[in-house]
Amino acid sequence: MTAPDFAARPQLSDDVARLIRQRIFNGRYVAGSYIRLDQLAAELGISVTPVREALFALRAEGLISQQPRRGFVVLPVTGRDVTDVANVQAHVGGELAARAAVNITDEQLRELKQIQAELEDAYAGDDNERTVLLNHQFHRAINVAADSPKLAQLMLQITRYAPESVFPAIEGWPEQSIRDHRRILSALKRHDDGLARAAMSQHLAAGAVPLIDHLTARGVVVDADRPEPR
Repeated sequence: MTAPDFAARPQLSDDVARLIRQRIFNGRYVAGSYIRLDQLAAELGISVTPVREALFALRAEGLISQQPRRGFVVLPVTGRDVTDVANVQAHVGGELAARAAVNITDEQLRELKQIQAELEDAYAGDDNERTVLLNHQFHRAINVAADSPKLAQLMLQITRYAPESVFPAIEGWPEQSIRDHRRILSALKRHDDGLARAAMSQHLAAGAVPLIDHLTARGVVVDADRPEPR
């Protein structure tokens, strides 16, 4: 795996944190392994400061812990962790979609349809990096249309705990996501806030079980604890 070029990026610590999260959820950094600050900084060609900031941020998120005189160690991820994040996303995301259904303009709807068309093309072309980007843009556009910046900011914070980069590789998820997004678009076009809330909530909660199965198969999730998504 080639490390991304961090040299010209303005928010280095955020980028480093995103990379570490990705490595935790794809199984490269397994539970109990240590992340060496100096080693990672050298690999990325940056100073230790943004790496240290990223590790402190991930410690606050509960993904790693700091051991005295030993450094930062990756903590286990449980099925309950994954389900809890999905359920919170479903609740907050559903409310944002409901508000978007009331407020969304024709121009914003056109933008969403264009993003979705490009997303489906990316899925068809197995372009995982582009699908992650476009999926993020799709949900962000809905959150912007909701015109609730504080709630949207909360959703952004929650999404940091969700391994977005994993979803394109989950068997059956691209097809599920396309169906869900089309239902959400239909509800938004009809300005039906109740339908939009339900469609978005179901979409965000539905990812928990296949995600747990995917992460368990790769040794990332360490137990079979999987509460039912609400």
